[in-house]
Amino acid sequence: MKKTKLPIIRWIILAISALLINSYISGWLYKPHLYTGKLKAIILPVLNCYACPGAFPSCPIGTIQHFMVIKFVPLLTLGILIILGALVGRLFCGWACPFGLFQELLHKIPTPKLSMPRWMRFGKYLFLIITVFVVPYIITDTFFCKLCPQGALEGGIPQMLLKPELRHLAGWLYWTKIAILTITIFLVIFIKRFFCRAICPLGAFLAIFNKISIVQMKVNISQCTQCKLCKKVCPVDINIYEDPNSPECIRCGLCIGCLNGVKYSTIFSSEPTVKPQQIEQNPPKIPEINNCD
Repeated sequence: MKKTKLPIIRWIILAISALLINSYISGWLYKPHLYTGKLKAIILPVLNCYACPGAFPSCPIGTIQHFMVIKFVPLLTLGILIILGALVGRLFCGWACPFGLFQELLHKIPTPKLSMPRWMRFGKYLFLIITVFVVPYIITDTFFCKLCPQGALEGGIPQMLLKPELRHLAGWLYWTKIAILTITIFLVIFIKRFFCRAICPLGAFLAIFNKISIVQMKVNISQCTQCKLCKKVCPVDINIYEDPNSPECIRCGLCIGCLNGVKYSTIFSSEPTVKPQQIEQNPPKIPEINNCD
């Protein structure tokens, strides 16, 4: 695996993104409160709780649920997500999501690591349909927000710490949310980006566009040796050569250092997208290279 500066650049951008999104200092320090200015109308394709004292923009998932509750179609929010998804797919998941950064940092804790069963990746689509659209519409309440571990991390816990007068309101729902956050943290330590891959409804929505977005991932069949080091460095544990534009790919680019066999491209590129059977039928003729080290 060739060393590049991309991983460092990505970590810097992830950190800057998390800080900028939650940089409303007044919300933390001076009579703690939520920001309610014009920037709250901004919808970014990342999971970041509206109730975080430092949050400037709104959470797209929370916004969609709000409109489901009042029986309106969230045309603006859906339009923004569709446009950005059509442009870059899940790239924001890999480069800008604060909760994605949190999960990757937790996974760096030295422990034995586990693989997530493939069938669990379909869970996020169920969460998108059922807990974001259907249930809020039926019960007229923001159901997913009540259970979201990101909401507990950025909203629930800080609110309780900063506002002692709210602590007597911490009932079973609050502690259920804390329990879900605790379980999520535990699973993420052992399984790469477990929440993103199995639960995140925003990731599910953006994943729909990966295969048709303008930004695409390309694999050079003449250089790919199927060494599987791409899976080793991948935050979502996939072999990029099996499906370069898999709905699971968050387009972080960490696999690009492998012999330059992987790269960012566009849907307009004349280069064919590699399929697994193509690699099997046409193995690379590079006998002196057995891996990507």
